[in-house]
Order: sequence, then structure tokens, then C-alpha cells
Amino acid sequence: MPSYAPEPEATGGRRQVALAVVVVLISLVALYLPVAGQQRVAWAIRYSVLRPFIVLQERIRASALRAQAVDAVQAQMDSVTAVMATQSALADENRTLRSLLGLRERVGPSFRPATVIRPGTAGSESMFILDLGARDSVRVGAPVVDRHGLVGVVREVRPATSVGMDWTHPDFRASAMLADGSGYGVVETRRGDFREADRLVLNGAAYYESVPQDMKVLTSGLGGVFPRGIPIGAVDGVADAEGRWRKSYFLRPMVHPSAVTHVLVAVGAGPRDLTAVWPSDSAMTRAESILNEKTRLESLEDSIGILEDRVRALESRSPGPGGGVP
Repeated sequence: MPSYAPEPEATGGRRQVALAVVVVLISLVALYLPVAGQQRVAWAIRYSVLRPFIVLQERIRASALRAQAVDAVQAQMDSVTAVMATQSALADENRTLRSLLGLRERVGPSFRPATVIRPGTAGSESMFILDLGARDSVRVGAPVVDRHGLVGVVREVRPATSVGMDWTHPDFRASAMLADGSGYGVVETRRGDFREADRLVLNGAAYYESVPQDMKVLTSGLGGVFPRGIPIGAVDGVADAEGRWRKSYFLRPMVHPSAVTHVLVAVGAGPRDLTAVWPSDSAMTRAESILNEKTRLESLEDSIGILEDRVRALESRSPGPGGGVP
């Protein structure tokens, strides 16, 4: 028969009791040691048995301090970013208002400043609301301009507000001429596959006349809607040619409607010739044009992405070959 042996659990329990007794005895001995002896024992235990735990505690504390430092730095960066963004917006608005103030001094009291408000509803992307109305002598058909040129025209007048449309509206029309007076035509909007792809087009130019690239196009004053001399755009290539009697030219607009926040609105009867109001340096700079074109392309990409998402959603809901949903 095999010899009797104690169970492992009983052996382990006796070892724990013995270890506890030893620890208690050491504690009692250390308790009655002199202060110097207690310090030496404490130092020996700290740098031997407790050393791993002390190192781990130091690392945890250092990590916590670094995390707090990172949070503090991130908060400071967020604050600086917010301040810079606010200052940039304020500086841009200040620059716009200063240029608009200079424009108002040149056009005289027949134009009044107004703030543009976008409705933000589907189907009203080409419309805007002005904080001036019939009480301010605003009339239907009044031109709306900014420091770069023509923004749009007032379509509806209310007592304290009015509604206008910008050049992206399909009903927009403006009698126009080349800046050198060598040609006339009508500027209108050519709709693209997406609203961001809409283009301004000068129709009615003579077929055998070659219009230089970047030639400025101004309102002609014909038709009695817009005064003469308001910048509309600059020639940006041939759009098409009809037969052998006229051409159409794409225009690079002087004003990007989505970026307009403050404008001048015609009130009452004003001058019919504003050719000298917009100096040559009021035209949109190349950098601004590139930025606006980049914004337009980004909006176009967003529209394409939304359309693709809708197509995928429709395909996922369409019934499969067996009549069920795949």
C-alpha cells in the first residue's frame, strides 16, 4: 500500500500560517528596534522585496502626470485654434466691410448696405434674404452688388425684408458688354448635372469676333434693370458656336454667391452708369478665384458622394430576382 502523504492544500495552508507567524515576529522585533535600526530595515525591505512595486507605482504616477500634461497642452491648442479661427473670421469680415464701405462711398447714397441671409432649405439654394425692404426704398429689380461685382437682383419686396436671387438661379439674365465695348450679349446661367457645376455663359457674341481670355464682362445698362458698368465675370473659354453667326463664352464669375455675407442694394433712382465705380484692383484675385474653384469642386464631390449613397441605398432596397429583398 502506498505510504500516507498529507494533502497539498493542507501543506500549503501550514506554509501560509508559518509565513504569517514569521512576518509577525519580524514586525515585533522591528517595533522594538532603535529608530536608526528601523530605518535601515525599512530601507532594506524597500530596495529588495518592495522594489518592483515601488517602480511600478512610480511609472503609473509618471504616466498619470504625462496624461494630465497632454490634456493641458491639448486644451491650450484647442483654445489657440479657436482664437485664431475667430480672429481670422473677424479679420476677413472686417476686410469685407472696409471694402464695402469704400464701394458705398463711390456709388453714393443710392445704394445701402445689407446683410445676406441664406434660407438653407431645399430648392432655395439660389435665393437669399436681405434685411432691407420697402421701408428702406428697396424695389423689385434692384441690383445687389458687393466689392467684386454683381451678386444678383431683388425679386420680392416686403416691408422690412426682401428676397433676391443670385446668378446661379435658372431665371437669371443680364444684358452685358465686353469691358472694351467691342461686343454685347446676354449673360445667363447654364445648368450643370449638379448645382455646383452651374456656369455663367455670355450668349450672342459675334461669331467672327475673338474675345480674349480673361476679358471682363460688365452690365451694359440695356433693358433698364442693371446700371451700366457692374462687373459680372471674366471670359473663361468658348462654350459653343451656333452656325456661323454667334458664339457663347463661359465666364468666370466675379462673385461666388455662397461666400457673400454683406452687400449693397440699390434704393430709389440712382446713377445709370457705374463704370468708374469698380477699379481694376476690385476684380477677384487669382488666389481668390482658385479658392472659390476649389470650394466648388469640393461641393461637387460632396454632391456626387451623396448621390452615390442614395443609389446604393435604392439598390439595397430593390427586390431581387425572386421578388424578395436581396
